[in-house]
Amino acid sequence: MKVLFLVQKEQRVILDRFYDSICRHLGDCELRSLTSREQDNLKQYFHNIDVDAYERIIFFLRFKKEIRQVRFIQSIPNLVILEHDAFQNYIAGKYRGKFSKHYHKLPWARVICSGYEVTQNLCSEGFDVEFVPKGYDQALLGNRGLERDIELGFLGSIGNQMYGKRRSLLEALAEQENLVVTRTQSGDEYVAMLNRIRIFVGADVGFGEYMIKNFEAMACGCLLLTWNQGEQENRALGFRDMKNVVLYSSIDELREKLVLLRTTPGLAESIASAGQRLVEQHYSWEVLGGKVAKAVQLPLRKKHVKRFMGFKHYSLGT
Repeated sequence: MKVLFLVQKEQRVILDRFYDSICRHLGDCELRSLTSREQDNLKQYFHNIDVDAYERIIFFLRFKKEIRQVRFIQSIPNLVILEHDAFQNYIAGKYRGKFSKHYHKLPWARVICSGYEVTQNLCSEGFDVEFVPKGYDQALLGNRGLERDIELGFLGSIGNQMYGKRRSLLEALAEQENLVVTRTQSGDEYVAMLNRIRIFVGADVGFGEYMIKNFEAMACGCLLLTWNQGEQENRALGFRDMKNVVLYSSIDELREKLVLLRTTPGLAESIASAGQRLVEQHYSWEVLGGKVAKAVQLPLRKKHVKRFMGFKHYSLGT
Protein backbone atom coordinates (compact mmCIF):
# COMPACT_ATOMS: atom_id res chain seq x y z
CA MET A 1 0.00 0.00 0.00
CA LYS A 2 1.46 3.35 -1.08
CA VAL A 3 0.91 6.00 1.59
CA LEU A 4 1.52 9.75 1.89
CA PHE A 5 2.00 10.75 5.53
CA LEU A 6 1.88 14.47 6.37
CA VAL A 7 3.00 15.64 9.83
CA GLN A 8 3.84 18.89 11.61
CA LYS A 9 7.40 20.10 11.27
CA GLU A 10 7.39 22.13 14.48
CA GLN A 11 5.80 20.69 17.59
CA ARG A 12 6.68 20.43 21.27
CA VAL A 13 6.63 16.65 21.56
CA ILE A 14 9.33 14.76 19.67
CA LEU A 15 7.49 12.08 17.69
CA ASP A 16 10.12 11.06 15.14
CA ARG A 17 10.27 7.46 16.41
CA PHE A 18 6.47 7.23 16.19
CA TYR A 19 6.53 8.37 12.56
CA ASP A 20 9.40 6.02 11.72
CA SER A 21 7.54 3.08 13.23
CA ILE A 22 4.33 3.85 11.32
CA CYS A 23 6.22 4.15 8.04
CA ARG A 24 8.21 0.99 8.64
CA HIS A 25 5.06 -1.03 9.36
CA LEU A 26 3.28 0.41 6.32
CA GLY A 27 6.22 -0.30 4.00
CA ASP A 28 5.75 2.06 1.04
CA CYS A 29 5.24 5.26 3.03
CA GLU A 30 6.36 8.77 2.05
CA LEU A 31 6.77 10.95 5.14
CA ARG A 32 6.64 14.74 4.71
CA SER A 33 6.95 17.39 7.42
CA LEU A 34 4.93 20.54 6.78
CA THR A 35 5.84 23.94 8.18
CA SER A 36 3.15 26.07 9.79
CA ARG A 37 2.93 28.14 6.61
CA GLU A 38 2.53 25.03 4.44
CA GLN A 39 -0.25 23.82 6.71
CA ASP A 40 -1.98 27.18 6.29
CA ASN A 41 -2.45 26.58 2.55
CA LEU A 42 -2.90 22.88 1.83
CA LYS A 43 -4.40 23.57 -1.57
CA GLN A 44 -1.17 25.19 -2.68
CA TYR A 45 0.94 22.45 -1.07
CA PHE A 46 -0.99 19.76 -2.96
CA HIS A 47 -0.76 21.61 -6.29
CA ASN A 48 1.92 19.29 -7.65
CA ILE A 49 0.91 16.12 -5.78
CA ASP A 50 -0.90 13.34 -7.65
CA VAL A 51 -3.27 12.28 -4.89
CA ASP A 52 -4.55 9.33 -6.94
CA ALA A 53 -1.08 7.78 -6.76
CA TYR A 54 -1.62 7.03 -3.05
CA GLU A 55 -3.88 4.40 -1.52
CA ARG A 56 -3.94 6.36 1.73
CA ILE A 57 -3.17 9.96 2.65
CA ILE A 58 -2.62 10.48 6.39
CA PHE A 59 -2.98 13.86 8.09
CA PHE A 60 -1.35 14.44 11.47
CA LEU A 61 -1.58 18.23 11.27
CA ARG A 62 -2.78 21.12 13.42
CA PHE A 63 -6.52 20.78 13.90
CA LYS A 64 -7.06 24.53 13.96
CA LYS A 65 -5.54 24.74 10.48
CA GLU A 66 -7.50 21.77 9.13
CA ILE A 67 -10.90 23.19 10.06
CA ARG A 68 -10.22 26.37 8.07
CA GLN A 69 -9.64 24.36 4.88
CA VAL A 70 -12.35 21.74 4.99
CA ARG A 71 -13.63 22.45 1.47
CA PHE A 72 -10.25 21.57 0.00
CA ILE A 73 -9.73 18.60 2.34
CA GLN A 74 -13.04 17.19 1.08
CA SER A 75 -11.37 16.72 -2.31
CA ILE A 76 -8.61 14.45 -0.93
CA PRO A 77 -9.30 10.73 -1.50
CA ASN A 78 -8.50 7.86 0.87
CA LEU A 79 -8.06 10.22 3.81
CA VAL A 80 -7.00 9.07 7.28
CA ILE A 81 -6.73 11.59 10.14
CA LEU A 82 -4.45 10.78 13.07
CA GLU A 83 -5.60 12.85 16.04
CA HIS A 84 -4.24 13.13 19.60
CA ASP A 85 -6.39 16.08 20.70
CA ALA A 86 -9.97 14.94 19.99
CA PHE A 87 -10.63 14.75 23.76
CA GLN A 88 -11.11 18.53 23.49
CA ASN A 89 -14.36 17.78 21.63
CA TYR A 90 -15.96 16.80 24.93
CA ILE A 91 -14.46 19.20 27.49
CA ALA A 92 -15.09 22.88 28.12
CA GLY A 93 -13.00 25.08 25.83
CA LYS A 94 -12.79 26.62 22.39
CA TYR A 95 -12.80 23.25 20.59
CA ARG A 96 -15.81 21.73 22.34
CA GLY A 97 -17.94 20.13 19.62
CA LYS A 98 -15.59 21.34 16.87
CA PHE A 99 -14.15 17.90 16.10
CA SER A 100 -17.61 16.43 15.58
CA LYS A 101 -18.57 19.35 13.35
CA HIS A 102 -15.40 18.87 11.28
CA TYR A 103 -15.81 15.11 10.90
CA HIS A 104 -19.44 15.53 9.85
CA LYS A 105 -18.04 17.27 6.77
CA LEU A 106 -15.64 14.36 6.12
CA PRO A 107 -17.77 11.29 6.96
CA TRP A 108 -15.85 8.99 4.60
CA ALA A 109 -12.51 9.71 6.32
CA ARG A 110 -11.08 7.41 8.98
CA VAL A 111 -10.01 8.97 12.26
CA ILE A 112 -7.41 7.29 14.49
CA CYS A 113 -7.99 8.59 18.00
CA SER A 114 -5.82 8.27 21.13
CA GLY A 115 -8.60 8.07 23.73
CA TYR A 116 -10.74 4.95 24.17
CA GLU A 117 -13.86 6.66 25.50
CA VAL A 118 -13.47 9.51 23.00
CA THR A 119 -13.29 6.88 20.24
CA GLN A 120 -16.49 5.26 21.51
CA ASN A 121 -18.25 8.62 21.62
CA LEU A 122 -17.20 9.52 18.08
CA CYS A 123 -18.24 6.09 16.79
CA SER A 124 -21.65 6.55 18.40
CA GLU A 125 -21.99 9.75 16.37
CA GLY A 126 -21.50 7.71 13.20
CA PHE A 127 -17.84 8.34 12.41
CA ASP A 128 -15.27 5.76 11.31
CA VAL A 129 -12.87 5.84 14.26
CA GLU A 130 -10.14 3.47 15.44
CA PHE A 131 -8.46 3.58 18.86
CA VAL A 132 -4.67 3.69 19.20
CA PRO A 133 -3.49 5.20 22.52
CA LYS A 134 -0.67 7.59 23.21
CA GLY A 135 2.74 6.23 24.21
CA TYR A 136 6.41 7.06 24.60
CA ASP A 137 9.71 7.12 22.73
CA GLN A 138 11.43 3.87 23.69
CA ALA A 139 14.78 5.04 22.27
CA LEU A 140 14.85 8.18 24.43
CA LEU A 141 13.01 7.39 27.65
CA GLY A 142 13.88 4.70 30.17
CA ASN A 143 14.76 3.93 33.77
CA ARG A 144 18.41 4.88 34.32
CA GLY A 145 18.54 3.52 37.87
CA LEU A 146 19.46 6.90 39.37
CA GLU A 147 18.83 8.05 42.93
CA ARG A 148 15.31 9.48 43.15
CA ASP A 149 15.80 12.57 45.26
CA ILE A 150 12.41 14.14 44.43
CA GLU A 151 9.53 12.35 46.15
CA LEU A 152 6.64 14.12 44.36
CA GLY A 153 7.03 15.84 41.01
CA PHE A 154 5.28 17.10 37.90
CA LEU A 155 6.92 18.16 34.64
CA GLY A 156 4.96 20.06 32.03
CA SER A 157 2.88 23.06 31.10
CA ILE A 158 0.36 24.68 33.43
CA GLY A 159 0.12 28.07 31.72
CA ASN A 160 -2.24 27.26 28.87
CA GLN A 161 -5.91 28.06 29.47
CA MET A 162 -6.78 24.43 28.70
CA TYR A 163 -4.67 23.39 31.71
CA GLY A 164 -6.50 25.56 34.22
CA LYS A 165 -7.79 22.62 36.28
CA ARG A 166 -4.37 20.98 36.15
CA ARG A 167 -2.77 24.15 37.52
CA SER A 168 -5.40 24.52 40.26
CA LEU A 169 -4.95 20.95 41.45
CA LEU A 170 -1.17 21.15 41.50
CA GLU A 171 -1.21 24.47 43.33
CA ALA A 172 -3.64 23.10 45.92
CA LEU A 173 -1.52 19.98 46.39
CA ALA A 174 1.66 22.04 46.71
CA GLU A 175 0.11 23.84 49.70
CA GLN A 176 -0.10 20.51 51.53
CA GLU A 177 2.79 18.44 50.18
CA ASN A 178 6.37 19.04 49.08
CA LEU A 179 5.59 18.94 45.35
CA VAL A 180 8.13 19.98 42.70
CA VAL A 181 6.47 21.50 39.60
CA THR A 182 8.82 22.50 36.80
CA ARG A 183 9.51 22.42 33.07
CA THR A 184 12.59 21.26 31.20
CA GLN A 185 13.88 21.18 27.66
CA SER A 186 12.78 18.20 25.59
CA GLY A 187 15.25 15.35 25.31
CA ASP A 188 17.94 14.35 27.79
CA GLU A 189 17.18 17.06 30.36
CA TYR A 190 13.56 15.89 30.53
CA VAL A 191 14.55 12.22 30.86
CA ALA A 192 17.11 13.00 33.56
CA MET A 193 14.53 14.91 35.59
CA LEU A 194 11.94 12.13 35.31
CA ASN A 195 14.59 9.74 36.62
CA ARG A 196 14.94 11.88 39.73
CA ILE A 197 11.21 11.71 40.54
CA ARG A 198 9.94 8.86 42.71
CA ILE A 199 6.21 9.61 42.32
CA PHE A 200 5.00 11.47 39.24
CA VAL A 201 1.72 13.32 39.78
CA GLY A 202 -0.53 13.20 36.72
CA ALA A 203 -3.07 16.02 36.93
CA ASP A 204 -5.10 15.98 33.70
CA VAL A 205 -8.35 16.77 35.47
CA GLY A 206 -11.45 16.07 33.40
CA PHE A 207 -9.66 15.24 30.15
CA GLY A 208 -11.12 11.73 29.92
CA GLU A 209 -7.81 10.58 28.43
CA TYR A 210 -4.25 10.01 29.67
CA MET A 211 -1.67 12.36 28.17
CA ILE A 212 1.73 11.28 26.84
CA LYS A 213 3.65 12.35 29.95
CA ASN A 214 1.89 9.62 31.99
CA PHE A 215 3.41 6.91 29.79
CA GLU A 216 6.77 8.68 29.73
CA ALA A 217 6.91 8.84 33.52
CA MET A 218 6.07 5.13 33.84
CA ALA A 219 8.75 4.23 31.27
CA CYS A 220 11.32 6.12 33.36
CA GLY A 221 10.46 4.10 36.47
CA CYS A 222 8.32 6.67 38.27
CA LEU A 223 5.33 5.50 40.22
CA LEU A 224 2.43 7.13 38.36
CA LEU A 225 -0.06 8.77 40.73
CA THR A 226 -2.59 10.14 38.29
CA TRP A 227 -6.06 11.60 37.98
CA ASN A 228 -8.58 8.84 37.33
CA GLN A 229 -9.93 9.15 33.77
CA GLY A 230 -12.61 6.53 34.27
CA GLU A 231 -13.24 2.79 34.26
CA GLN A 232 -13.51 2.42 30.48
CA GLU A 233 -10.19 4.17 29.85
CA ASN A 234 -8.41 2.24 32.60
CA ARG A 235 -9.69 -1.12 31.37
CA ALA A 236 -8.69 -0.37 27.78
CA LEU A 237 -5.15 0.57 28.85
CA GLY A 238 -4.67 -2.12 31.48
CA PHE A 239 -4.33 0.45 34.27
CA ARG A 240 -4.98 -1.28 37.63
CA ASP A 241 -5.22 0.91 40.69
CA MET A 242 -2.60 0.12 43.35
CA LYS A 243 -1.16 -2.59 41.06
CA ASN A 244 0.60 -0.75 38.20
CA VAL A 245 -0.67 2.82 38.75
CA VAL A 246 -2.23 4.78 41.60
CA LEU A 247 -5.47 6.57 40.71
CA TYR A 248 -7.21 9.40 42.54
CA SER A 249 -10.31 11.53 42.02
CA SER A 250 -9.68 14.18 44.69
CA ILE A 251 -6.78 15.63 46.63
CA ASP A 252 -8.07 13.91 49.76
CA GLU A 253 -7.92 10.52 48.02
CA LEU A 254 -4.47 11.34 46.65
CA ARG A 255 -3.14 12.16 50.13
CA GLU A 256 -4.73 9.06 51.68
CA LYS A 257 -2.97 6.88 49.12
CA LEU A 258 0.28 8.77 49.67
CA VAL A 259 0.14 7.79 53.34
CA LEU A 260 -0.30 4.14 52.35
CA LEU A 261 2.60 4.32 49.88
CA ARG A 262 4.85 5.94 52.47
CA THR A 263 4.04 3.48 55.26
CA THR A 264 3.91 0.17 53.35
CA PRO A 265 7.42 -1.13 52.68
CA GLY A 266 8.06 -2.01 49.04
CA LEU A 267 4.58 -1.04 47.81
CA ALA A 268 5.62 2.03 45.80
CA GLU A 269 8.53 0.18 44.20
CA SER A 270 6.29 -2.77 43.26
CA ILE A 271 3.68 -0.54 41.60
CA ALA A 272 6.34 1.47 39.75
CA SER A 273 7.99 -1.70 38.42
CA ALA A 274 4.66 -3.12 37.24
CA GLY A 275 3.83 0.16 35.51
CA GLN A 276 7.19 0.24 33.78
CA ARG A 277 6.68 -3.32 32.48
CA LEU A 278 3.21 -2.43 31.21
CA VAL A 279 4.33 0.51 29.10
CA GLU A 280 7.45 -1.24 27.85
CA GLN A 281 5.31 -4.11 26.55
CA HIS A 282 2.39 -2.15 25.11
CA TYR A 283 3.00 1.60 24.79
CA SER A 284 6.29 2.19 23.02
CA TRP A 285 6.07 4.10 19.74
CA GLU A 286 7.45 0.98 18.07
CA VAL A 287 4.44 -1.09 19.19
CA LEU A 288 1.88 1.67 18.62
CA GLY A 289 3.23 2.46 15.15
CA GLY A 290 2.25 -1.05 14.13
CA LYS A 291 -1.26 -0.54 15.48
CA VAL A 292 -1.62 2.72 13.57
CA ALA A 293 -0.46 0.97 10.39
CA LYS A 294 -3.14 -1.71 10.81
CA ALA A 295 -5.83 0.92 11.36
CA VAL A 296 -4.68 2.80 8.25
CA GLN A 297 -4.90 -0.33 6.09
CA LEU A 298 -8.48 -1.27 7.02
CA PRO A 299 -11.03 -0.71 4.20
CA LEU A 300 -12.34 2.85 4.07
CA ARG A 301 -15.88 4.06 3.60
CA LYS A 302 -16.85 4.80 0.04
CA LYS A 303 -17.13 8.46 -0.78
CA HIS A 304 -20.65 7.91 -2.08
CA VAL A 305 -23.49 10.16 -0.99
CA LYS A 306 -27.07 9.06 -0.45
CA ARG A 307 -29.92 10.86 1.22
CA PHE A 308 -31.41 9.15 4.25
CA MET A 309 -34.02 10.78 6.50
CA GLY A 310 -32.74 14.22 5.68
CA PHE A 311 -29.10 13.39 6.43
CA LYS A 312 -26.23 12.44 4.16
CA HIS A 313 -25.42 8.76 4.51
CA TYR A 314 -22.07 7.31 3.48
CA SER A 315 -21.85 3.58 2.82
CA LEU A 316 -18.92 1.44 3.92
CA GLY A 317 -16.36 0.22 1.42
CA THR A 318 -15.86 -3.52 1.09
